[in-house]
Amino acid sequence: MGRKKELHLLEKVLITDIGSEGNALARVDNQVVFVPMLIPGDVVDIKIRKKRKKFLEGSVIRFHEYSADRIAPVCKHFGVCGGCKWQHLPYPLQLKYKQKQVTDNLTRIGKVELPPISPIIGSSNVYNYRNKLEYTFSDKRWLTREEVNSDNDFEKEDALGFHIPGLFDKVLDIRECHLQPAPSNAIRDAVRRYAHRNALPFFNLRQQSGFLRNLIIRNSGDGKIMVIVVFFLDEKERREGLLDYIASEFPMITSLFYIINNKKNDSLADQLPILYKGDDHLEEQMEGLRFRIGPKSFYQTNTKQALELYRIAHDFAGLTGKEIVYDLYTGTGTIANFVASSSLKVVGIEYIEDAVIDARINSQLNNIKNCVFFAGDIKDVLTEHFMEINGHPDVVITDPPRAGMHEDVVKAIMSAAPSRIVYISCNPSTQARDILYLSDKYEVVRVQPVDMFPHTHHVENAVLLNRRELLPGVEGEKNNVSLTFMG
Repeated sequence: MGRKKELHLLEKVLITDIGSEGNALARVDNQVVFVPMLIPGDVVDIKIRKKRKKFLEGSVIRFHEYSADRIAPVCKHFGVCGGCKWQHLPYPLQLKYKQKQVTDNLTRIGKVELPPISPIIGSSNVYNYRNKLEYTFSDKRWLTREEVNSDNDFEKEDALGFHIPGLFDKVLDIRECHLQPAPSNAIRDAVRRYAHRNALPFFNLRQQSGFLRNLIIRNSGDGKIMVIVVFFLDEKERREGLLDYIASEFPMITSLFYIINNKKNDSLADQLPILYKGDDHLEEQMEGLRFRIGPKSFYQTNTKQALELYRIAHDFAGLTGKEIVYDLYTGTGTIANFVASSSLKVVGIEYIEDAVIDARINSQLNNIKNCVFFAGDIKDVLTEHFMEINGHPDVVITDPPRAGMHEDVVKAIMSAAPSRIVYISCNPSTQARDILYLSDKYEVVRVQPVDMFPHTHHVENAVLLNRRELLPGVEGEKNNVSLTFMG
């Protein structure tokens, strides 16, 4: 497998698997070593960067053999940009390792009896599948290793691109991206050229200075385009010069917004988007329903796969038209509105108030009258009193953030005792943790992974849990579970 020559250097190590966070995995002298950007079959020399209690982390310093499965990545930024770490892995193998990730997490962390896990549903588009990208302006671009070792002077060069993973103030200048359809690349490059010609200062993330801060591009399935430019300074003449240029160069843009954000962070949740030209929203259609997408709206970034995911949620819910459904972490109410026609009533809860406003608008847009939405922290909203007023759920659909559900939310669901729980997750490890807790009263009956993000290790997973029919006096005795919850 490999031998230790020095404490910090491992030579001729065979990569055998892909593990945590999509990193490649090898085993050397009974120790697990994680290395990014490799695939099984590669033989490499590894420099150990960090020693953890149960594993090592390293980076490649030399290749001896390339895996027979390795393919040429499409993007010129591959290996530096952290967005598409698996472009060198054929798509069928990407799906294989995502399926394995779901299986491993549910068996290792969930530790519950599982049905056969359905084959992962792959994305019909493996490139140009995103409907939203956000770029960052920086007055000091990230330099590659080759540039650092060259004799060229890059001191004054800036960047419009993506953050380097784990480094909030380092931005890679992006010249091509294959994640969003045209004219996304052309818009980004035109904005960069205009900024350079007109000496518009790019943002300095450490000093909190500059003029241009972020560029957000959204698109809909019918070809509509929304552009949002985020400025650090409120300078009318320079701002309008750039916005007028964008509008004239790209007449196909249907919504043009700007935001003045002079805070210390990039979050736009508390910022006011100002419409400069065009419509104040995009619209997406799905199964005959219309969904309004504003500049701050959350919407699944892979539209086609989102439809697959919502169809699965609807199928798993097993609705007959008589059920009260609770849609937790409802976002803009997409799933809630999607299942409304098959439900007696749908109750959506979401902690972001702007999203709840969008959810209500989406119900009105589709003449849906049996959905109600509430804003607030779900662990505080989902009380017995709340359920007495709105009806106890027969079915719960939950789609929490990566940290999973708060312990109080899990307890509230257990107390409400719905017949079925449809648990959708972008993080199979926290999903598995929550399922273990729920397993006192619920059994897993269906599992369906869905690939929303080709060329990344991320995977979405839908699980159907049915309430156990327990004998009197044995409730809660099947699995004496005590867990530590995150967030």
